[in-house]
Amino acid sequence: MDLYMMNCELLATCSALGYLEGDVYHREPDCLESVKDLIRYLRHEDETRDVRQQLGAAQILQNDLLPILVQHPQDKVLFDAVVRLMVNLTQPALLCFGKVPPDATSRHHFLQVLSYLQAYKEAFASEKVFGVLSEKLYDLLQLDWEQRQEEDTLLIERILLLVRNVLHVPPDPTEEQSVDGDASVHDRVLWALHISGMDDLLKFLASAQAEQQWALHVLEIISLMFRDQSPEELAALGQGQAAAEHGEDTRELETLRQRELAERRARALQRPSRHSRFGGSYVLQGLKAIGDRDVVFHKGLHNLKSYSHDLGKETRRVPRRRQAAPEAEPPRRSARNVRLFLRHFCQDFLEGCYNRLMLLVKDQLVREKAQQHDETYYLWATAFFMAFNRRRGFRPELVSETVGVRAFHFIEQNLTTYYEMALMDKKEAATWARRMHLALKAYQELLRTVQEMDRSPEQAVRDSSQVIKSNIFYLMEYRELFLALFRKFDETKQPRSFLRDLVETAHLFLRMLERFCRGRAGLVVQGEVPLPEDVVPFDAASETPVEEQRAEALLRIQGCLRDARAPQALRLLRSARDVWPEGDVFGPPDAGPPEETQLLREILFAPLPRHVPPEDEAPEEEEEEDEEEEEETVQVSEKEFNFLDYLKRFACAPVVRALVLLLRGYARNSPRTNHCAARLLHRLARDLRMEALLFQLSLFALFHRLLSDPAAGAHQELVALAKFVLGKFFALAATNKKAFVELLFWKSPAAVREMTEGYGSLREGEGAGRSRVPPWTPQEEQELRELYWKYKEVEGEDVIAAIVAHLPAPGRTRRQVVKQLVRLGLASSAKDFPRERKGTRLVLWTQEQEEELARLFEEFQGSEDVLGNIMKHLTARRSRARVVEKLLGLGLVSERKELYKKRRRKSHGPGPGVAGASTVPAQDSSAEDGDSEEEEEDEAEEGPMEEHWVPEEGAGQGLAHHLHQEGLAGPLRWLENCLRRTAGDREEDGVSHPVPLVPLSEENEDAMEDRRFRALLRQLGLRPPASEQESFWRIPAALTPQQLRRAAASIAHRGPDPPGSPQELLEPPRCPRDPDPAERPPAGLGSDSESEEPVPVPGAAQPGTKRRRELDSEDEDNGGSGAEPDPPAPCSQEDEDEDEDPQPLGRRKRVRRVEDEEEED
Repeated sequence: MDLYMMNCELLATCSALGYLEGDVYHREPDCLESVKDLIRYLRHEDETRDVRQQLGAAQILQNDLLPILVQHPQDKVLFDAVVRLMVNLTQPALLCFGKVPPDATSRHHFLQVLSYLQAYKEAFASEKVFGVLSEKLYDLLQLDWEQRQEEDTLLIERILLLVRNVLHVPPDPTEEQSVDGDASVHDRVLWALHISGMDDLLKFLASAQAEQQWALHVLEIISLMFRDQSPEELAALGQGQAAAEHGEDTRELETLRQRELAERRARALQRPSRHSRFGGSYVLQGLKAIGDRDVVFHKGLHNLKSYSHDLGKETRRVPRRRQAAPEAEPPRRSARNVRLFLRHFCQDFLEGCYNRLMLLVKDQLVREKAQQHDETYYLWATAFFMAFNRRRGFRPELVSETVGVRAFHFIEQNLTTYYEMALMDKKEAATWARRMHLALKAYQELLRTVQEMDRSPEQAVRDSSQVIKSNIFYLMEYRELFLALFRKFDETKQPRSFLRDLVETAHLFLRMLERFCRGRAGLVVQGEVPLPEDVVPFDAASETPVEEQRAEALLRIQGCLRDARAPQALRLLRSARDVWPEGDVFGPPDAGPPEETQLLREILFAPLPRHVPPEDEAPEEEEEEDEEEEEETVQVSEKEFNFLDYLKRFACAPVVRALVLLLRGYARNSPRTNHCAARLLHRLARDLRMEALLFQLSLFALFHRLLSDPAAGAHQELVALAKFVLGKFFALAATNKKAFVELLFWKSPAAVREMTEGYGSLREGEGAGRSRVPPWTPQEEQELRELYWKYKEVEGEDVIAAIVAHLPAPGRTRRQVVKQLVRLGLASSAKDFPRERKGTRLVLWTQEQEEELARLFEEFQGSEDVLGNIMKHLTARRSRARVVEKLLGLGLVSERKELYKKRRRKSHGPGPGVAGASTVPAQDSSAEDGDSEEEEEDEAEEGPMEEHWVPEEGAGQGLAHHLHQEGLAGPLRWLENCLRRTAGDREEDGVSHPVPLVPLSEENEDAMEDRRFRALLRQLGLRPPASEQESFWRIPAALTPQQLRRAAASIAHRGPDPPGSPQELLEPPRCPRDPDPAERPPAGLGSDSESEEPVPVPGAAQPGTKRRRELDSEDEDNGGSGAEPDPPAPCSQEDEDEDEDPQPLGRRKRVRRVEDEEEED
């Protein structure tokens, strides 16, 4: 639809409204129905807001609706409908589109709607229009609640919404380019609102007891009325010639005059040259050109200062995501009569409405009766009217509702919420930054009001100020707020005005805190103390199972007792009791001191298996301060406050970087802003004696620009700071030649100390974000060699863990030991010492618990659910995985499948066994195939194969022999060659990487799909695809060349059958998980002394599904362990398992498909 050609239905509807003849509007008979039709059309407009745009282009509001409103207010029904339509037409463009559209087409529609709204606002700048609205609103407010109908209440709300929509329209920058003091469209609307008496009605609504429901509407309208105003300028108005305006104008003129005089002096000093083209050429020694020669300058010496390597280069374009956040529109100076009316409105509002209205609004916000983000109007009103009251004869009783600890808490809570949302909601970070700015300005005004209360002549007011400050400075949240805002400041999301207010507020807070601490010795404040790791028994985010964390808690309690730290052991015992109250492992909940003493005694003498505690791996190189603050468990306690210690928290790179960024615009900043920034830098450099913290190249470039500025006389404080810092730098550079290199980096307090006191002056444990490693002495290196050769040949033991445990104090970390072994040439790289997976080194089972587990297994061995019955009757609660691992470790079972829940199937034969298996009907074959697939899925769900699992000696010999007989000799030779080739590559390169097994021939590809061949791969320690992104099996990097050669030798064809049933190897082998430390298998391939032979299962009676799995001892005794499986009976299943399929390997897939199709038929 062409928006410039009006829709015929809309045209007919608009024509039925009436017509304007001169100043008189004549209604048509269908005027009311036409207005309702327009409302209906707007309700069904599309996403481009076509109806709204066509009505705006036709100027329906200016030519029809406003004349109807002004000339026919007596028609109540028509008046109500016209107001409804105008509220819809004037609603903000952001509400129509949801947000500013990113694409060009939608943005065009957005701007078009916005232009129509600006035309509507200009039409509303009429005293007649607001006069009619004010009279109607006055008549409605005269009605009592008993007489007021629902239609009257709706009309009151619509009138307030209409006024809100008109005031909300932003100004048109292309049309309103007048100077300060001229009347803009917004000023003319405000003046019409004032002449009509609407401002008095707003004050009545804010103060009336019976009109509480309009509190938020009134506050929103007031905030839009003062959108372009400054409270300081309004407060200074009327005092003769406004002192603020006069002082600001004088400063600007003085700055311009100084710059003009400096330019004149520079031109006078330039040597006049009659022939400008023959000024000569000069060589700039020490300044290199593109090549190795010095720069040749072809202009006069008076132009030397303007020389730069960037001359002639194109300006580098800054990406949009890195551009600075746009600044808000600066407040403009309205016409004087408008400002006078607004000043009187502020005075009347403060005296009669402010406290009551703010109480009602806050109550609605706390009770969540308001709309989302309505608290921003509350924050704006707090900052604006408290600033006006402070500058206009400070009277604390007028703003008593928003002065107090509760007000500080409410604003700090919202500020913290906005801060967190800006970090999480990246797409709307700019919006959250604007809300954060409003909260920051309200917080700043609260601090200034409290500071003004200190100067009050009344003693009660000063006492109230002391109470408020003692509460604010005591709490930790208020002191840490500014540090968090400085650290997370992002100039791409937050404008420069936010940084300006942040610096001014932080300066005010520090000055108030410093004065508060002067006369008070031993000031106690609230602080956070990190809980020691020993007192936190449970970590919900850890991958370690809960049972192992409980066992580790027992070990830590025992360690504290052995180290004579009884109080810490008692605290840990009570904390663990709160986490694990079941089973009374750590005592009953109501345990008294005698019971706790006895329990600690039992834990002290308990034979708990020891393990090497996980060491903290400290970084050995200097790192920048991490901006992402890790959460740690803390407890709140009181401590003595020291102002200098608190000020040291500001001595960090983010704070200095933010201050330098603000001072880059020193010429545009106000004197107050420059003073606050300079004072903060002075505190860091002079009070803390960290001048080197300011030794940064960007700050020095700023100082150079400042000192060469002709108007530097207006910034004497910054000039003094620059001279002080530069003097300290050149004094340090005389002794430390590396100071010039340090200019390139932002520094921390530790780096500052190294620069001034010498590199390497930090002792161990000093400095932020770094840990100094003490050097290895010759005696320590010799002891390290002896320990390495002592524990190197011990099988089944972690060499590094043993060395760390036997090193004398002070101990070394695992990384330090490994790194020193590599330096001494005892190891080739750190990969020679792989680390065990966290959480698998500690499985606590006492002797009584092992005996109980063995007794329960013997008792329920013949039941259908062995593991379930054991879990029900086990005294100590443990996970199913830990119980299964212990049963495997004790040798009670050889495979996990022996513990699966067994379901007996109804047999059609005389009994279980071979005959029973042969009489299963054919329709059950699909179920068997499905169940066999479920078995494989269950095995896969048990967990991925551990990377450091070492296969057993001779693993896969029996299964490899069986696969040879089945015709898989070719794939076995291919697998053997892959293992030997990988072993040779790893010996030559010295580096181990996972190697995929890629089958290139059809025979090898069919073998990789065979379940028995994959079982052989598992036995050899190979790893299946770990995720959907992997397609091939892999040889793990943990297998050494020796282990790979042993595995290749184990699958080589040897001729005779090995002992044991080949059928027992049809199932995939169990990958050992986490054996007990006392029973952990050694690291070698053939050194597993705890391995046992699996229980043989009869070949012919081997079940195909979980439902048919039977573990009766009589059936097991009947089957021959070494016999080959019998051929299938004629009456057996139609589609047997692929393990017993007599077809050749190449045809198995096709035969399987044919059988599936026959089964479906």
